[in-house]
Amino acid sequence: MRLRLALSVLFASLMGVFAVACGDDNDTKPSSDGAAISGEVVVFAASSLTEAFTAIGEAFTEEYPDAHVTFNFAGSGDLVTQITQGAPADVFASADDSNMTKLIDAGENNGDPIVIAKNTFQIIVEPGNPKGIADLADLADPDLIVVLCADTVPCGKGASTILANAGVTVTAKSFEDKVKGVVTKVTAGEADAGIVFVTDVIAAGDAAEGVEIPSGLNVISNYPMVVTKGAPNAAAAQAFVDFVARAQGQAILALFGFLAR
Repeated sequence: MRLRLALSVLFASLMGVFAVACGDDNDTKPSSDGAAISGEVVVFAASSLTEAFTAIGEAFTEEYPDAHVTFNFAGSGDLVTQITQGAPADVFASADDSNMTKLIDAGENNGDPIVIAKNTFQIIVEPGNPKGIADLADLADPDLIVVLCADTVPCGKGASTILANAGVTVTAKSFEDKVKGVVTKVTAGEADAGIVFVTDVIAAGDAAEGVEIPSGLNVISNYPMVVTKGAPNAAAAQAFVDFVARAQGQAILALFGFLAR
């Protein structure tokens, strides 16, 4: 509860700062190159960005009141597949470099991606850590119900690397297609533990706790972002990318636990 209250207070303070910075002008505002920013911006983003990007979307429309942001949150690999199959997306934000590379190799990018943040991992457990999970080795206990992300998505690739680094073999009860699937199973009491991004543990609030993973075993994941080749609203898409990279966007990402880019 205290964590959620602190996040609410900090977010409200940030919104106040942004409102002052934006002023009282409700006219359509131009981007840095002078283009008017309006209309819908469709952002395909990794599911671990859900809470942070929802807040960023609100701040973006404060600055550009004639624009509207629509999000599609899913596993990064699934998003690449959707875009390459013709789904209308203006922006793609991945939770790792490899899925961004897949998008670029498919020729679906407009310009070079930029890294907007970094993230790392924790073991997610139920509140109070009732199973007393202290480290990665504990996850090998056959009496524990452990869920992981599939290795086709960034959280699964990260977990696989971390467990290999630790020399630990885990028999997972299930493999989820996005990180929120792992979070949901742990917070619903359907699993004892999983490996997820630190930001997902923070976002779970009082419904979960995190167990630290030593830095020597952990993985740091880049979050690259790019305007898509077929962006229906390319000017607004670029304005959104720029906004995330600027001070306002970076402050919100930090608020939700992301590491500086």
